[in-house]
Formats: sequence, C-alpha cells, structure tokens
Amino acid sequence: MTAFVDLAARLAAEPADAALKDVVLAIADTCARISRVVASGALSGSLGAAGSTNVQDEEQKKLDVITNDMLSDALKACGPVAGLASEELEEVEPTGRVGGYLVTFDPLDGSSNIDVNVSVGTIFSVLPAPAGHAPTEGDFLQPGRKQVAAGYAVYGPQTMLVVTLSGGVNGFTLSADGRWLLTHPDLAIKPDTAEFAINMSNQRHWAPAVRRYIDGCLQGKDGARGKNFNMRWVASMVADVHRIMMRGGVFMYPWDAREPDKPGKLRLMYEANPMSLLVERAGGKSIEGLTEILDIKPAKLHQRVPVVLGSANEVEVIRAEMRAG
Repeated sequence: MTAFVDLAARLAAEPADAALKDVVLAIADTCARISRVVASGALSGSLGAAGSTNVQDEEQKKLDVITNDMLSDALKACGPVAGLASEELEEVEPTGRVGGYLVTFDPLDGSSNIDVNVSVGTIFSVLPAPAGHAPTEGDFLQPGRKQVAAGYAVYGPQTMLVVTLSGGVNGFTLSADGRWLLTHPDLAIKPDTAEFAINMSNQRHWAPAVRRYIDGCLQGKDGARGKNFNMRWVASMVADVHRIMMRGGVFMYPWDAREPDKPGKLRLMYEANPMSLLVERAGGKSIEGLTEILDIKPAKLHQRVPVVLGSANEVEVIRAEMRAG
C-alpha cells in the first residue's frame, strides 16, 4: 500500500514562514470539520434556507451561516491572523492582533446546490497584514499577486484540499481518519483543451466577443477551430475549477447585459483572486477580459469581476476575441 505524505509534513518542506503554515493548517482542519457537516446533510438538520440574506443580497442557506461561523471562530483563535473577511459578512473582522496575516474566504461556494447533493466547497486567500496597526478594510484591498497562500476544499465524492504557498500547487485527499494526504503533487493544467464551462442559458445576454468564442466552439471540427468541444457546467465555481485543475479546460463567468452596471458576478477577493493564483501557479491563465485578474487593484471589499480562467492557450484565444471587441 502506498504511503502518502500528510499536509503537515508537506508544509514542513515549504520555504514559507512557519506562522503562515499554521494559518493554512487551521483552515485545513476547519475544512475537514466542514466536510463532516456537509456530509451529514438532512441528518443534522443543516439543509435548507436560513431565512436571511447576506451582504450580497443573496438568500443564505443554513450551511452558509454554519460554515462561516466555523471558519471565523477558527481564524480568530489562530495566533498569526490579524483580521478576516468573508463573502457572507459586510465588514472585515479584526482579531485584536497586529501583524501576521489577513484571510478572506467564501465559506461554502455553490451553496445553492447543497440541497440537491452537488459538490460544493470552501475557497480561501491569505494576505500579509500591516505591521503597525489593527487592520482596516483598506488593508485587505491588495492585488491578488500579494497573496501568500490560497486554496480551496471541494466536498464531493472525495473531499480534497488544493493549496499553494511559496510555489506550485498540491492536492490532498481527506482520509477516513481525518488526515489530509498528498495524492496529487505538483498539479499542472494542460495548455490546450477541448472543454469549456459556461452557463449557456445566459447566451443571449453575452457581449459579442463571448458569443463569437462559444459559437466557434459549438461549430466543432467543421468550424474555424477545427476540433470538437465538450461543455461542462456544475454551477459551483469550486467544482468547475477543480475539474480544470485535474484535467484542463476553461471556465467563463463573463459580464452580461442582465445587470449591465455590474462588471461580473464573482467576487474578486473571495473567489477570483485565490482561484487565479492556483490556476497561474499550475501553468494556466486567468483574465477578466484583457487584464490578468491578479493584477487588479481592488477598490472595495465585495468587488465583482468577470472571470475567464484555465488552460493557457485557450484563455489566449478568448483574450484575442475580447481584443477584437
């Protein structure tokens, strides 16, 4: 039987700061506990709506609230964490400490799928905290390239944790005894693909460049692209991105005309930045249209952006369409 390295041992080999490793281990431990809560489903009475809305004006599921509280409590108890921000909360939450790290997170991405037993997940990002004062909202508004760690847990047929610290991306599987074991070292996204993920029901609302790209994919081998494409769409970003990390592809959540004043739906700080860091570290690319997402300077905590990420060569095809207008 293969002997797998556990998360703590793998992190010990990283050149990252020891305090940063403690933060990642605290998040990983909480994700392992969240996995058990998610898996219990109706047995624990945790399914269904919570009867409230979050700062995004979205209906909260019971598990949104439960998982947000679990992560908040764990991070407030983690010594190197000076502050945290959640997709579910309007304002940042200082811990009373100075220095160390800031953590942003989406506690349960794809929670609209939870009642139908579709994969969901947790996404997190770690940023350096200011040294001389308690963190405020402005201290969180750092470009994605400033992230010192990022990752996600996906709660599916297996529970997996995908994480990056100093460089490279590694995937860990949660064992029956609650340990994260390294099963997918040095993840790499293939540069070419014939698979895309997008919500086709919004097609009539897309910008012309997105329509042209998808039309080219749908024309298959008889079209200008000269190959057949498959479409996949889970409607859970963490599940769709995880598929790309495992076998390549592109994920698109572009601007559309339903809400023309909103640049996109996905949150820069909680979803786009951490996923973009993982994708780039695995050899892929991530853009908001023309610009790399990691180069965006956030203007506000709950900023939204359009997202295109995945296999590098295919992302460049999409960027070329965007340049053409």
